[in-house]
Amino acid sequence: MNTVLKIVLSMSVSGALLILVLFIGKRFLKDRISRQWQYYIWLIVILRMLLPFGPEINLMGKIYQAMGQTITAAVFLPSQQISVDIPDEFPISSDGLEQNNEKMNELAESFAVEPSFQDIVTVLIKHIWMIWLAVAAAMLIRKITIYQSFIQYINCGSTPVSDIKILDQLSAMTDLEGVKRPVELLINPLVSSPLLIGFFHPCIVLPGVDNSEKEFRYIILHELTHYRRGDMFYKWLIQITVCLHWFNPFVYLMCKEIAKACEFSCDEAVLIKTGYQNAREYGKILLDAMVSVGKYKESLGALTLNENKQLLKERLEAIMNLKEKTKVTKILTGVLTVCIILGALFIGVYPVNAVSYREESVESNEIAISEPDEQERFTQTRKGLRFGISSPDAEQCYEAGSLPLFQIAFSRLDEDEQRTWMEKIYADGEIAFFSISVDELNIDSPLIRDFAEKFYEDGSVSFFSVLTNRMTKETMESWLDRALEDRKSSFQSVLFDKLEKDGEKNALEKELEQKQMEEYETAGVIKNGKDYYFQGQLVNIFLDARPGKPYYTLNLNPKGTVNVKIDRGEDGEITGAVYMTEEEVAELFITQ
Repeated sequence: MNTVLKIVLSMSVSGALLILVLFIGKRFLKDRISRQWQYYIWLIVILRMLLPFGPEINLMGKIYQAMGQTITAAVFLPSQQISVDIPDEFPISSDGLEQNNEKMNELAESFAVEPSFQDIVTVLIKHIWMIWLAVAAAMLIRKITIYQSFIQYINCGSTPVSDIKILDQLSAMTDLEGVKRPVELLINPLVSSPLLIGFFHPCIVLPGVDNSEKEFRYIILHELTHYRRGDMFYKWLIQITVCLHWFNPFVYLMCKEIAKACEFSCDEAVLIKTGYQNAREYGKILLDAMVSVGKYKESLGALTLNENKQLLKERLEAIMNLKEKTKVTKILTGVLTVCIILGALFIGVYPVNAVSYREESVESNEIAISEPDEQERFTQTRKGLRFGISSPDAEQCYEAGSLPLFQIAFSRLDEDEQRTWMEKIYADGEIAFFSISVDELNIDSPLIRDFAEKFYEDGSVSFFSVLTNRMTKETMESWLDRALEDRKSSFQSVLFDKLEKDGEKNALEKELEQKQMEEYETAGVIKNGKDYYFQGQLVNIFLDARPGKPYYTLNLNPKGTVNVKIDRGEDGEITGAVYMTEEEVAELFITQ
């Protein structure tokens, strides 16, 4: 488990370096670059601190390699058995052997420590991961408990909005914003500002409803933007990162910075939709939101229109300075994004497969101190042990989560054993292990053919995609023909990409869309842009459900006056278009 802690520490150091880079960059690019970019760029840092993956050669790997010998000598060596390698040309005589033993004893005495201190150090090192994990779990549980308590307080002091006019405005805005789930609207005079709660059942809580129509529109648009972008999930992803890296002071600075960037980017997103010319009016709404301050302090899980008073001035200045970004700025944004991604990869993490010979020796209580001229022989021996002169056990490697060692073990299995392992890995859903296993198979081997058939029938697109790496072009062409015949669009997409047939893919999609439009026109339905018309009337709800298929077409247009559905026979062919009854409309939205 200390290996896991080493990986976490390396991810934490990597993240800290990226955080420093972004904070330095902010001083120069604060108002010159999109606020939304400044918000989402932190995702790269978060992913670096959560995902223990990186290139084989990276900065963290080099640092650990350089520090490994020093740390081992300083911490582990005193408690281990000491042995000395004697060069072959060393004179073997009774006097020489006696002198050698004396030197060996002197060397052992030089490393001697008090047994009590030795035991304490050993215990701490072996169990330090438990301290880290206990603190991380406690922090996460506490954050979840605080959020649940906050939600209970909000619900206890809230009343649902019953004004039909306000609810109609809310419904129209959710449709325009593309929010499919119903949004609840509550009033709680104790909240300090409008806020959004709920992951899957969004709820907007307002201090009151005494706002003008325009003010209400801005407030709701702000909160719906938070929901549509998934900011609630983003916030909790940050909290998980903070809990895992609780010992790193930089994560708290990052958390605070992302909280600010979240509101700034949401302000920018709102003004992009409503127009930059409305910046002054939007800023006034922020000021008005400060007039009536409630008693409830917003929880870390809520998304508010006004995060706190200290940020108000900075937010207003940012709003007033917002303007459409130039083409040069957009290019600069793209270049910076690529540079940060490459930087994150270059920094990397502690390599899981780089368990050195010295660390293995420590675990078995044997450390060899070689003479300088024996260093090369020691290095060669370590390489042999690391990369498998003797075959590693597949079961142990799989349970330990070691991808490189499992790949070596898998390559030495016979076909029946490989089949058994691939079935187990597929059942476990371990696509990373499946990928390295497939790399050891021959092109178009029986295993490739058999599992491709299985995944195709199961509809497992991701695992099927891995198999295509070991298929010939002719094999993928035959699978593409089959997917086209069976109308399995997800498999078609994978195969088009693997065969680099983007042009044919786009042409096929346009052809299918054109064919669909012709069928609709035959039934009396005409599409103009995103709007549907039936018998000259703009359609409010347009529904085309395919019998026996998991997908359907549903279009909502609040400006429409009629509700229309496509009728299809058992064979899936269109038989006509008819008006939907009120019962069908009600059933549709209850189902949704």
